[in-house]
Amino acid sequence: MTDLPPEATEPTPASAATDGEAEAKPEVGVGPWEGEWPEGDHWDPDLLRDGDRRNVVDQYRYWKHEAIVADLDSKRHSFHIAIENWQHDLNIGTVVRTANAFLAKEVHIIGRRRWNRRGAMVTDRYQHVRHHPTVEDFVEWAKGEGLAIIGIDIFPDSVPLETYDLPKNCVLVFGQEGPGLTPEVHDAAVATLSIEQFGSTRSMNAASAAAIAMHAWVRRHVFSQPV
Repeated sequence: MTDLPPEATEPTPASAATDGEAEAKPEVGVGPWEGEWPEGDHWDPDLLRDGDRRNVVDQYRYWKHEAIVADLDSKRHSFHIAIENWQHDLNIGTVVRTANAFLAKEVHIIGRRRWNRRGAMVTDRYQHVRHHPTVEDFVEWAKGEGLAIIGIDIFPDSVPLETYDLPKNCVLVFGQEGPGLTPEVHDAAVATLSIEQFGSTRSMNAASAAAIAMHAWVRRHVFSQPV
């Protein structure tokens, strides 16, 4: 779910047809409920009748959308994700999807309100997304929430993510694809972390870095693995 108005996101265009005809795609999900319907306010009668083709785990099959969000809200992790969006970054949708997979508290978009949700695969319906028009607005919000701002990028003062003890209550911030974190975010961060690489490329894209950083937080605070 998102606090952004519908016009602030860009819909995913339908795939182009081949030879004038749409390609047949295998059905996903489950068909209509077989047998006597279950009881409970969280069940969606339309889905029970017609089937559930949404991209949700089996636990949430046939559940109402609002019931799924409420259940997720009851157990979200304490870390947040933020990404700068000054040049319309195409990574944001994938970051939102990964944040949903790791059950981040919220995703924060800093800069432009509009973002391409293609990579989100509709997971933004289940993930809280908040917009901050400026870095200053974001930093003020984070401080008010008592969250440590942790930048993820390659700077001379960056320390390895692999050896850093991530705080439990934090917001992991990623820069725009290409230029990376802005100086304003770098200055506001209590630490800037880099991800160790072993190949010839200098950097990886923001979506990949976000997935690695989120998994590092989960290993530390869900599975209690030491640094």
